Amino acid sequence: MRLTRRRLSLPRWPASLAGLRVAVIADLHTGSAHVPLSKVARVVERVNQERPDLVALVGDYADARAEVDPLELGAALGRLEAPLGVVAVLGNHDWVVGGRAMAEALRRTGIVVLENDALELGRGLWVGGVADASRREPDLPATFVGVPDGAPVVLLSHDPDVFPHVPRRVSLTLSGHTHGAQVNIPVVREHAIPSRFGARYAGGVFEEDGRILFVSRGVGTGRLPVRFLAPPEVALLELR
Repeated sequence: MRLTRRRLSLPRWPASLAGLRVAVIADLHTGSAHVPLSKVARVVERVNQERPDLVALVGDYADARAEVDPLELGAALGRLEAPLGVVAVLGNHDWVVGGRAMAEALRRTGIVVLENDALELGRGLWVGGVADASRREPDLPATFVGVPDGAPVVLLSHDPDVFPHVPRRVSLTLSGHTHGAQVNIPVVREHAIPSRFGARYAGGVFEEDGRILFVSRGVGTGRLPVRFLAPPEVALLELR
């Protein structure tokens, strides 16, 4: 697993939050071939060493084909530490494993789980989270009810396919789901990525119409327990 460091220049980002550091953990797929619970503990330890201001968990903590105890997994992720907190959305695999049980397991450890809502974390920063696009119903208008106009907003969405519909008021959208194509070979990746946009949001930083999206390659694997030219990652983003 790589720790990917990126510095992002964001639109509508206040000077008071310049240098904010956000760790992004996506697609652990705990229980899959390469991610036992012990590896989750190592990921948590590595992230804590970096002392981020905020940790964003963007879904698929458990693998739908494995037997994973949400309470054990939640306890492991509950050891994450950040001054502004740890915020999560659920992914499609989480809903297959148990959905509400996974959300409750995370909340029991102090992790904030969002679904079509938002909250202020401190320093004037708002974080929103939308429901998974393949298993639930994302509701972007509902997500931002109560968020003041002009407030800096970071949005969590497991599936990046919502990005074309994200309003310009959102400074940064964080997603996973696509695994960086996992097997990142032209032609193959277009058919393998679970997105109606093909490889458009395979992984990395994307800018469209003055809006910024970061898609993590994630940690675990999908149906095939192999990666090629798409190494697993945890990202540490510095926002300016």
